[in-house]
Amino acid sequence: MPLTILPNKIRFSYKSKNWQYDFDEIKEIGLLKKRKKYYLENAAFAVVTAITYYCMLFSDIMDLYYIIPAILCYTIIITVRFSDPTEFVYFVFVKDIYQNEIKTKIESKDRALVGKQIDYYLDLQFERNIQKTA
Repeated sequence: MPLTILPNKIRFSYKSKNWQYDFDEIKEIGLLKKRKKYYLENAAFAVVTAITYYCMLFSDIMDLYYIIPAILCYTIIITVRFSDPTEFVYFVFVKDIYQNEIKTKIESKDRALVGKQIDYYLDLQFERNIQKTA
């Protein structure tokens, strides 16, 4: 379990990232979801397209000699782009009362477990706040 909730503390230990806070020190905690960027694949697609247009317009190469390599390159680029089914990158975000912010990248397979643990922590924090005011 990446998130360990103790009576007065919350401890996070995921791969090589570790941190620990008291309940009252955490100002905000949650999961961030960012969409992956595909700059390399998009740039390769543009380069292959530019080379194909150059061969088509400014050279005397027969169609077969530049179309087949272009189609093969497009196939490789598309295969690389869609080989990874995860479309998002997930982070655990913590902001404390000292204005420090911690972002820890987590695997997409662990997102559900960490999300449940964060929800449990938020429920406990809510109950603690109710007990303080009552």
